[in-house]
Amino acid sequence: MTLLCYHAVEPGWRSPLAVDPSVFAAQCAYLARRRTVLPLDVAVSGLGRRWTLPHGTTAITFDDGFASVLEHALPVLTRYGLPATVFVVAETLTPSGRPVDWVDTPPPYPMSTLTADQLRELDASGVRVESHSFSHHDLTQLSERECTEDLLRSRELLEDLLGRPVRHLAYPRGRHAPHVRRAAERAGYGHAFSLPESTEHTGRYAVPRVGVFDWNSARVVGVKTSPAYLHLRTGRAFPAVRRTLRLPQPAGVAG
Repeated sequence: MTLLCYHAVEPGWRSPLAVDPSVFAAQCAYLARRRTVLPLDVAVSGLGRRWTLPHGTTAITFDDGFASVLEHALPVLTRYGLPATVFVVAETLTPSGRPVDWVDTPPPYPMSTLTADQLRELDASGVRVESHSFSHHDLTQLSERECTEDLLRSRELLEDLLGRPVRHLAYPRGRHAPHVRRAAERAGYGHAFSLPESTEHTGRYAVPRVGVFDWNSARVVGVKTSPAYLHLRTGRAFPAVRRTLRLPQPAGVAG
């Protein structure tokens, strides 16, 4: 089974990254009925040799730390008793802030990220807060030293804010390379998460997830959390399957 990766749960924003709240509610209702949704810490402890979860289990994650996670996702998660994790760009929490300039399909209004107080509220509610790097750079384009510095700054800032260890990292856009994985380990993370679109390295610092996009129904989420999906999604045959089934191409996705 696979780990799920969302971004925003927000009405009115037409983007692969933004799932409508009503659709998210239907997806969560399906997961509550048909899957065992685990906290991320529990999930990673049960990862198998292929770095996937046992049959029938999954975990819910959000990248980027958009404010809509608190406004629209949390009430649904609470209704169904589902745990989740949000990966936050730490620089957005600094006094100078960080504009959301990494999204390829932005809405026609300013994008809001979670504040420090909102993160504490989420963390206290059971939505775990972890790291999505410090500045949301493409880490594969940085040196190993630069990667280590970025990831360490993010972990330390979040730990100071939350008063607890931060041990998980989601790579911006899911991108990684050998030097990025070494930097993640050196910066003190226990696991790091990717978003593979083809066959790639997997391991403790490249745990695969599957993206959930705006056109995905509850039934599609069911398929994406089935045992064979990740193997199919990262296999050579998937482009042909996409063309045959006329599946949308998730262009403009930034994780």
